[in-house]
Amino acid sequence: MALRKIVVEGDPILRKHCKEVKEVNDHIREVLDDMLDTMRDADGVGLAAPQVGFMRRMFVAEPEPGHVYYMVNPEIVSTEGENEDVEGCLSVPGFFGTVKRPDKIVIRATNRDGERMEYTFTGFYARVMCHENDHLDGVLYTDKAEEVHTAAAPEDTEEE
Repeated sequence: MALRKIVVEGDPILRKHCKEVKEVNDHIREVLDDMLDTMRDADGVGLAAPQVGFMRRMFVAEPEPGHVYYMVNPEIVSTEGENEDVEGCLSVPGFFGTVKRPDKIVIRATNRDGERMEYTFTGFYARVMCHENDHLDGVLYTDKAEEVHTAAAPEDTEEE
């Protein structure tokens, strides 16, 4: 397995729609494994294929240590509720933003073994899956954020 270079905002590849994966084969599994290693190395909780320059509909997610999901050709089939929280992105380093996301989702995807699965996620898990899924359609969290700020705490400034 190898670490891949993470594409950052400004690269047009992040704004493109990804193509469907026709078959989960050894090459696809190798890319998924590389993505997981790259995500972990960068201290992320999710990484979508276009973020490493691979234009296919797939992402990896590990919302908490040891809970790894491989999502190939994912489809969010239902959403419920709403919550607002802060998000960051490995492709938008140094920034965070407040984003509204569904509180609960049902997502169908093919796993690393080529099996079609259905998952129900709530809270932070749902947020991670929605964030990564957006990447497959060329959408960044900054497109949905109500406010985006640098990772450093903003200085208290007063207008006079």
